[in-house]
Amino acid sequence: MLAEESKPTTEIETGAEILVDALAEQKVDFLFGYPGGAVLPLYDALYTKSFGNVLTRHEQGAVHAAEGYAKTTGKPGVVCVTSGPGAGNVVTGIADAQMDSVPLVVFTGQVTRSAIGTNAFQELDIVSVTKPITKANFQVQSVEELHSVVAKAFEIAQSGRKGPVLVDLPKDVTSQMAAFKEQPAKPEATQPAKLGKTQQATLEAALQALSQASKPIVIVGAGVSAANATAEFNQFIQDWQLPVVATLLGLGTFPNDEALFLGMGGMHGSYAANMALAESDYILNVGSRFDDRLVPKASDFADRKTIVHIDIDTHELNKILQADYSIEADAKAALQAMNQSKAAKPRTPAWNQLVIDRKLEMPEDIEPSKGQFNPHEVIKAVGKATNGEAIVVTDVGQHQMWAAQSYPFKHPRQLVTSGGLGTMGYGIPAAIGAKLGNQNRDVVLFVGDGGFQMTSEELEVLAAENLNVKIFLLNNHALGMIRQWQDAFYAKHRSKSLFDHQPDFKKLADAYDIHYRQLDSEQPLEQQLNDIFDDPKSTLVEVQVPVDEQVYPMVAPGHQNNDMLGF
Repeated sequence: MLAEESKPTTEIETGAEILVDALAEQKVDFLFGYPGGAVLPLYDALYTKSFGNVLTRHEQGAVHAAEGYAKTTGKPGVVCVTSGPGAGNVVTGIADAQMDSVPLVVFTGQVTRSAIGTNAFQELDIVSVTKPITKANFQVQSVEELHSVVAKAFEIAQSGRKGPVLVDLPKDVTSQMAAFKEQPAKPEATQPAKLGKTQQATLEAALQALSQASKPIVIVGAGVSAANATAEFNQFIQDWQLPVVATLLGLGTFPNDEALFLGMGGMHGSYAANMALAESDYILNVGSRFDDRLVPKASDFADRKTIVHIDIDTHELNKILQADYSIEADAKAALQAMNQSKAAKPRTPAWNQLVIDRKLEMPEDIEPSKGQFNPHEVIKAVGKATNGEAIVVTDVGQHQMWAAQSYPFKHPRQLVTSGGLGTMGYGIPAAIGAKLGNQNRDVVLFVGDGGFQMTSEELEVLAAENLNVKIFLLNNHALGMIRQWQDAFYAKHRSKSLFDHQPDFKKLADAYDIHYRQLDSEQPLEQQLNDIFDDPKSTLVEVQVPVDEQVYPMVAPGHQNNDMLGF
């Protein structure tokens, strides 16, 4: 973290020093990045500052680490990389953050202003490249505007629907001199903007319609935790006694152990959640996009249903489904108004009991062979060992869905995963960022053998930063989700989805100076996990999983939510 320094209000500095001081002004804790020629002035300025400057081993790792930090803390993640290939390597992470509404400020180096447009060494027009996947982007044209551009970038990243902002820095701008003028701190908003009269009237009409519903449910998305509205959401659910379905990114907002929680909905959602989505006559969606993973077949999903959609982004309203009541609003402001409403509450005890009873219906699992584990058994045991309190990070694939289905989430910002873009290789760097932002909490990473090998170089950061992350490598010797789809839809043509050869993961862990453990199916699982979590050092835990283990339920693309494979 930047040290507090006593300095005059105005000081002549290089552009790089102005940038560092501007980051201090924004109360930045960590910068994730990788140096290169175009950002050498900045890294030189950082040399004399006390700053959480984290060197990842690849630029994509830097931006995913910043995402993990941002998702768990609510603060913007900050990234700095060099020009050309360095900037190109953060594109995937920026797109990931845009899809999942993650606040990031990404600084990219650039060639000098006089060389821009000449195909200079390591030149890339990163502003044009990232225009479709950022909330905003800037190329700083003078050292005098650098400070104000940084302030604006942070404001945009954190306002409204959060997201990534890119600031491109020509090298000569960071080398020039200018005055740094401290800006007065803006008071933090303690309350969201109140609803306007039209929003209030629409919301009240929606609640009046809810009073008449016989089969209502509520969908909770990531927008609720992003608005710091978990308490308001839970109060509304308990007062109105409504069943809750979570999106993948909404998990933890409403605790899993609550009777009214039906699980995650959608393609790999629970039986109870998907049946409720199909049969309900009233759906209140707070902070979710109605994306294709939640609603695989949107064409007639809303038939005979009243749809209420609350979202901070007006572009998401009526984009997938035409809602009966569309309300552009911050989730906290909307929920506060909903909790003050005098509308009559629906009486639906039979419906509530039906959807709760369905929680007991589960698909059958494949019986593991000797030396192998049922992944749900392991994830539930990890949940017990951590008392459901760990920050859970996943990569992308079957293990991601198993973790979503089986870990006992209790809190918002507890699950860190790539939702919209589905980025393999996300897990290890995201776990690093999550741990740096939450050093007093257990951080658990569930990762597959495919995604693990995409960013395994970031294991070095765990050792270098002395971080304690427990990595559960669910090894089915396959790209499991690809294999499952090939089996289901491509006549079991397992084309390049099986790993006939793998690295020795123990030797890999040893090379990076982190501990290694392979779970033994012949030994008590609880004791093995207790020993693992008692270890103060990062541990790679290899778990052998059957290659044919499926993720069920599964709603095939273009099918209704109640048309589930596995039942």
